[in-house]
Amino acid sequence: MSRVPETGDHRAAGARQARDLVRVAFGPAVVALGIVAAVTLLQLLIANSDMTGALGAIASMWLAVHQVPISIGGRELGVLPLLPVLLMVWATARSSARATSPTSSWLVVRWVIASALGGPLLLAAVALAVIHDASTVITELQTPSALRAFVSVLAVHAVGAAIGVWSRVGRRALAASPLPDWLGDSLRAATAGVLALLGLSGLVTAGSLVVHWATMQELYGITDSIFGQFSLTVLSVLYAPNVIVGTSAVAVGSSAHLGFATFSSFTVFGGDIPALPILAAAPTPPLGPVWVALLIVGASSGVAVGQQCARHALPLLQAMAKLLVASVVGAVAMSLLAYGGSGRLGNFGDVGVDQGALFVGVFFWFAVVGWATVVMAGGIRRRSRRPAPVGAPPAGGEPADAAELFDEPQNAPGNEPEAEPEAAPENEPDAAPDAEPEAAPDGGDGADGEDTPPA
Repeated sequence: MSRVPETGDHRAAGARQARDLVRVAFGPAVVALGIVAAVTLLQLLIANSDMTGALGAIASMWLAVHQVPISIGGRELGVLPLLPVLLMVWATARSSARATSPTSSWLVVRWVIASALGGPLLLAAVALAVIHDASTVITELQTPSALRAFVSVLAVHAVGAAIGVWSRVGRRALAASPLPDWLGDSLRAATAGVLALLGLSGLVTAGSLVVHWATMQELYGITDSIFGQFSLTVLSVLYAPNVIVGTSAVAVGSSAHLGFATFSSFTVFGGDIPALPILAAAPTPPLGPVWVALLIVGASSGVAVGQQCARHALPLLQAMAKLLVASVVGAVAMSLLAYGGSGRLGNFGDVGVDQGALFVGVFFWFAVVGWATVVMAGGIRRRSRRPAPVGAPPAGGEPADAAELFDEPQNAPGNEPEAEPEAAPENEPDAAPDAEPEAAPDGGDGADGEDTPPA
């Protein structure tokens, strides 16, 4: 009788798990597709354009969310905003984490990862087919490279799935693997350093916008319509992470370039820049000494890394290894963000940062300043000496006797050792119990007055 409810429970759990896998596979990608379709159709309606090629435009914009370049009329738009792709990574991580529990089997974990990758790849194949079909009607629309499209979609959703699954089963995976236990602390330290670097760079960007407020108003003046100014504001918000990443590159000693214009903490070379209000934050020559203070941002992010690494003290070699892993992971993360925000911008040329200098700069600040912070914060644990056993001789001396160990004088009153009773001789009869000797009668055998021992 008890097998029926158990079978029902298993079926309900299986159906719920199937719904979770479908949500992981198509949830974030379909939501992004719906938002892109709404925005594209709204733009076409406001421009009084017919709906010819609307599906191709929607498919192109969906691939652009995954950092796939768009080519229109022979001009490539490779510098795509980072905010949509960051939201896509967050949505994928959230859905993967909700479909995974800390007690999930490794088979379920593999299915979650496969679903997070399989659904978007299927939609990418459909989008490529739609764009190819629309390019026969709209000759200016070009089909992007299939390899680049699949790789970009796979990379975006793989990062999101890895973050979501790791947040659930990361500790268990470390416990079951031969990897060191401090690897989780290194990942947390790298995350803290990257967030600190981006957050402080965002504050610097906001302050620069306030300083160059007049320039930003001039850039808004290129259009008189409210819808045009609203579109510029939306584009500025979407491209704000790109500008913040460029500021972070300048803060660690690297340089950012927008066509012929180059910006660093030490020099600025002017050039034509797009009429986007968020780009008003870029410094203008001659460069003042205040921009050199950006190096404080890199040092502060290194302090954040060192504080996280010092939370759990380790021996010297392990503490160094933990900090080095955190520095490398942080440098790789910043390099990936810079690569995602780089590309070609039509006639303006290439836009991006110096990747090699960015990697070296982030690693330098995280490793050097982080190590100084670890040392000062007590993140290095020294090996404790074993306590000497009681009564052990001091170094270079003779063994101490019991009186010296307990700080008691040897001849103190009450400390005399008790006298041990003498052993009775062998083959000797037991002694009689203690009794007072009886006096011998006068004139007896004991006339001499001495006690006569018993026979």
